[in-house]
Amino acid sequence: MKKTIAGVDEVGRGSLIGPVYAAAVILKKKLDKKKLKDSKKLSKKNREILEKYIKKNSYWSIGSASLKEIEKMNILNASLLAMKRAIVKLKKKPGEILIDGNKIPKIKNYNLKYVVKGDQKIPEISAASIIAKVSRDRLITKMSKKYIRYFWNKNAGYGTKDHLSAIKKFGITRHHRKTFQPIHNILSLK
Repeated sequence: MKKTIAGVDEVGRGSLIGPVYAAAVILKKKLDKKKLKDSKKLSKKNREILEKYIKKNSYWSIGSASLKEIEKMNILNASLLAMKRAIVKLKKKPGEILIDGNKIPKIKNYNLKYVVKGDQKIPEISAASIIAKVSRDRLITKMSKKYIRYFWNKNAGYGTKDHLSAIKKFGITRHHRKTFQPIHNILSLK
């Protein structure tokens, strides 16, 4: 019998704001894997369409690590924690878990392997990347309504030119990651 595979990916590691998200996905047989790509290579509209399709045709879960956890344990460990939370929330236990990148979270009684550039090679990881991205983007878009001047609805909190100049002009918000280089540098100048 073929092993059940779950793919895991995180999103938001390089963002300057908010939580980091991870998704774990086990695809059902009827899903057309050819439709899946790394979320970064899809338009926002296509990601949203695919997210619905994946959710209908898979077992999936989302985990996150908060801004407070990121600040306390660093972004790498917070990302691994978000992945761990997504994995243990899956309704079905997979035979093998393939994780995008070159690190794996510590979880007992799970068969975990990392795959460098896995979001481009493994459909289950691509699916996880899409679900994590769409879910986090929804949260950031909601947050951006209160902080319009930072353009989070367009930059998802990443350090774009617009975002960085807004930080210099208006200061940081409670959602900014103070331990991240550009924010830390701005704070130490004050």
